[in-house]
Amino acid sequence: MTASLRTPLTELVGIEHPVVQTGMGWVAGPRLVAGTSNAGGLGILASATMTYDELEAAITKTASLTDKPFGVNIRADATDAPERIDLLVREGVRVASFALAPKQELIAKLKDAGVVVIPSVGAAKHAVKVASWGADAVVVQGGEGGGHTGAVATTLLLPSVLDAVDIPVVAAGGFYDGRGLAAALAYGAAGVAMGTRFLLTQESQVPDAVKQQYLSRGLQETVVSRKVDGMPHRVLTTELVETLENSGPMRGFVAAARNAMKFRAMTGMSWTTLVRDGLAMKRSGERTWQQIVMAANTPMLLRAGLVEGDTEAGVLASGQVVGVLDDLPTCAEVIERVVTDAAARLDALATLRSDAQVAQPAATP
Repeated sequence: MTASLRTPLTELVGIEHPVVQTGMGWVAGPRLVAGTSNAGGLGILASATMTYDELEAAITKTASLTDKPFGVNIRADATDAPERIDLLVREGVRVASFALAPKQELIAKLKDAGVVVIPSVGAAKHAVKVASWGADAVVVQGGEGGGHTGAVATTLLLPSVLDAVDIPVVAAGGFYDGRGLAAALAYGAAGVAMGTRFLLTQESQVPDAVKQQYLSRGLQETVVSRKVDGMPHRVLTTELVETLENSGPMRGFVAAARNAMKFRAMTGMSWTTLVRDGLAMKRSGERTWQQIVMAANTPMLLRAGLVEGDTEAGVLASGQVVGVLDDLPTCAEVIERVVTDAAARLDALATLRSDAQVAQPAATP
């Protein structure tokens, strides 16, 4: 029987174990999400790479595979974010997670409907902002994490966020086993979120040949590139990534514009919607126009690698933990290992402390 670790996260969401599977685009589909939730963790569907209709179908499929709580990750800057939130509320989804800070009114709408709101943040100031707007918890990812990531390591970023907010904080970036969960709980976190570890499971829909590519990599075989979409993005080192890294800005911009057209055709999005989404990103003040156009590279290049299995034409997002993973367990096996080992390590740490009084030497007559 798997050990039990009760934390503010498990109480908030109604899950058995403080382990979250992140909403990875093209990876976190119904099978992986249900596998995680059925094992007592929190599975999160990735909706950024889905049309509205695809998301609706994915929620229905996930609900048919599990009766446990699960979540959906939403692009806060998407023009149809309000409609997607209405869908979550209507379908009774337990958690809404966001890669960017959602607007205050969206948080209020979700909370009024009883949906738990958990944005992801990359700095203490962002955590303070969303907490002041009513977010129930935050996920904070350090630089070790895959996909879009920051420059500060989890060991420094996590305590800075914990010191800044009073809501539950979930640690991400560099976690894959029970030692990591025990360490995160010791810092004061309410749980851990893992991406690469869940990507490399039996329930993950990533092609087996691509999974073997991940398993063959070492700790030094990821790179943080800005040539994928203009933002820091941790991916596996491949010939394509090396080519992108050595390319000039114009070549990357032209490729990104071409991918924008492919992405529009694939999702059925109108040019009006793409422009509106671009304007929303621009208003956030965090991206240049070139970065906004280059953002189209992300879904298309990830799709080529993670869905089509074409590692020569696509990129493979990955955390640094890929260098220490060597198996493809089930989601249930991952969670059982992580939680059981964390509980054992916490018990062992408790033995280091002794409250017994040291005997005083007898007085000399």
